[in-house]
Amino acid sequence: MEKVENHTVEFKQSWHDEYLKTIAAFANTEGGTIYIGYDDRGEVVGLEKSETKKMLEDLPNKIRSKLGITPFVREEIQNGKSLLNIEIPCSSFPVSCDGKFYIRAGSTTQELSGIELSSFLLEKTGDSWDELPTSENIDQLEEILDNESIEKFKVLARQRLPLIEQDTIKSILQKLNLVTKNGRITRACILLFGKNPQKYFISAYSKVGRFKNNTIILDTVEVKGNLFQQLDGILEAIKKNINVMFDTSVRELSLEGVARREIWDYPLDALREAAINALVHRDYLDTSSSIEVRIYDDELILSNPGKLMPPLTIEQLREKHSGRQRNPLIAAVFYYANLIESWGSGTLKMIELCKQQNLPEPEFVERKEGLGQFTVVFHKDIFNEEELRKRGLNERQIKAVKYVKEKGKITNKEYQELSNISRQMATIDLSHLVEKGILTMKGKSGKGIAYQLTKLPNN
Repeated sequence: MEKVENHTVEFKQSWHDEYLKTIAAFANTEGGTIYIGYDDRGEVVGLEKSETKKMLEDLPNKIRSKLGITPFVREEIQNGKSLLNIEIPCSSFPVSCDGKFYIRAGSTTQELSGIELSSFLLEKTGDSWDELPTSENIDQLEEILDNESIEKFKVLARQRLPLIEQDTIKSILQKLNLVTKNGRITRACILLFGKNPQKYFISAYSKVGRFKNNTIILDTVEVKGNLFQQLDGILEAIKKNINVMFDTSVRELSLEGVARREIWDYPLDALREAAINALVHRDYLDTSSSIEVRIYDDELILSNPGKLMPPLTIEQLREKHSGRQRNPLIAAVFYYANLIESWGSGTLKMIELCKQQNLPEPEFVERKEGLGQFTVVFHKDIFNEEELRKRGLNERQIKAVKYVKEKGKITNKEYQELSNISRQMATIDLSHLVEKGILTMKGKSGKGIAYQLTKLPNN
């Protein structure tokens, strides 16, 4: 069977002790196999029989002594040539080699350091960043925590924690596991309810910017405070920088009477869901980055530090899914506050809300380098009436675009009848719509030609 070097396969012509780093890397990642007696292309070179026998005796003991793990070492014969396979299972604990930690990245072995090492050790030991205690203790609650945020949580949590309003603050924090057994306040507690979390975690804030393009910034808002305050602040900053129209055909009843329904560039509930996901799932170990919202004329991009928690993949975000929580205490509090419907439903909700507003589905993007980054991209409906007027369309053309949005396509004859104009004028109008990139011409010449909306991303 043909083999190719990758994150679980490595070829070596002979054994050298420096390959212990590779074995540690396999153990720290997904496991893997070192094939001894092959060249870099995976072609058999072979070993001396005496060399194979000695390695079969020495290597298991050397690896156990040096790394504390037990590999499976076996001989293999191919075309009469002796080979050695060292199979390393994935370790449930961090494996070091000479005091350093390594992982596999593609077909390379890389040493971990800094925040990447901290993240790796937390993951391997089963602890999460938000569960770790701070130096503050439960007797300092009044000084550290924001009572208004706690009261807001109690109101939000009535449905899922019916008796919560009868509890004291200490009791609530203990029930939510936000205080350790020895009375220390956890990092999650500071982030969720603290008066000034940025005093403890300098990068735990959000930024919202309105951009004309990648170099011209029209507005910037820094949103600080605890996570509940940041959620409100992010949404207010977004609303300040996107457009809203009123649907005069639909009127909603409210306590104040009859009100027109607001239609924003993007569904606010979808943006709220994306902001909650960013606050709950961001990697707070990454102190070099914050949550960012970038608003352009035609799209809104929301990013947070941290890649998806394995085994979750981008593809799975478009179906019902579950997975490990990077910050389980923070996630649990948002769930009890009724801000998370159920595990794994947030991305599906964003997709459905965008579809309901006839918008393209949001894009989900993951950058895996370092601690990584997760991004949601919302695309604007460039075919709404306001945008079409900005692009210089006349009333006939706007009516035609609305017709295509409803029917799926329009012919020259249908356009003539829709606006009561000549064939020549219809041809001119439709040609302009094609030139502007709004319509695309489909079909063969003559009566077979129809015009459809130019396809948008994920639409």
